[in-house]
Amino acid sequence: MNDSQSKKFEFFEVTADVGYKAYGNTLEEAFENAALAMFEVITDTSKIEHEIERKIEVESEDECALLYDWLSEFLVMLDVDFLIFSKFKVKIEKKEEGFSLKGTAWGEEFNPEIHESRAEVKAVTYHMMDVKQDDGNMVQVILDI
Repeated sequence: MNDSQSKKFEFFEVTADVGYKAYGNTLEEAFENAALAMFEVITDTSKIEHEIERKIEVESEDECALLYDWLSEFLVMLDVDFLIFSKFKVKIEKKEEGFSLKGTAWGEEFNPEIHESRAEVKAVTYHMMDVKQDDGNMVQVILDI
């Protein structure tokens, strides 16, 4: 019996994630840039027309959950309606029990003849997610691809 037949299993390194940091003069701008970066992983955002407008409202217990929920909304729209976006406007408010985000996104339906298909984003993850406002505004995201 050779060595591979005697093993029950073994683990190996798998890299199936993309990580990025997004910045802004405000926390809202950092969230807008985080959405733009996510769509840049999916396709060339410079080729996305602003034909469709979608409103997004999410409420979460903290800024990381808010970022997670904000980005996850786009993955649902991509999966269900094949929509991709490249322009965003966000308003974040601190509430008594967390945060609320009201956002607008502009984009269009994915068209393989126009839009390059780069990577399929399966999910936004909480792994190493971070929101910093102390020295500028930065959010950090890892996407499962």
